[in-house]
Amino acid sequence: QVQLVESGGGLVQAGGSLKLSCAASVTIFTINDMGWYRQAPGKQREYVAVITSGGTTNYADSVKGRFTISRDNSKNTVYLQMNSLKPEDTGVYYCKATISRILGSRRYDHWGQGTQVTVSP
Repeated sequence: QVQLVESGGGLVQAGGSLKLSCAASVTIFTINDMGWYRQAPGKQREYVAVITSGGTTNYADSVKGRFTISRDNSKNTVYLQMNSLKPEDTGVYYCKATISRILGSRRYDHWGQGTQVTVSP
C-alpha cells in the first residue's frame, strides 16, 4: 500500500553537496506532509525538514540556510538539496510521509528504509 524509496546518499567532502530523493508509491492512501529525518550512530533520530502538500517548508535550525526541501506532487517525490555539508551532517537519512486514507481524516506516519550520508573532514 505504501512504499518510500530514498536515493542519492553517498560520501562527500566537507563543503560539498548532495541531493536526496524519496519516491512514494501509494494506493488507498493520500500523501500529506513529507519530511526528512536523520540519525547518527549512538544518537536519537532528529528532525531535519518538512514540506506540506501545499509547499510550506520548515527546517531544523542546524540545517537552515544550507538545506532545501522540495516536492513534486505529480511524481509523489520529495527532495532534499544539501549544500555546504559538514561532518556533523553524517548519518542515515530517512524519508517520512504523513498519509491518510482517501476520504479519511486519521493520519499515519510511514518511513523509508534510509540512505547513508557520510561527510568527510
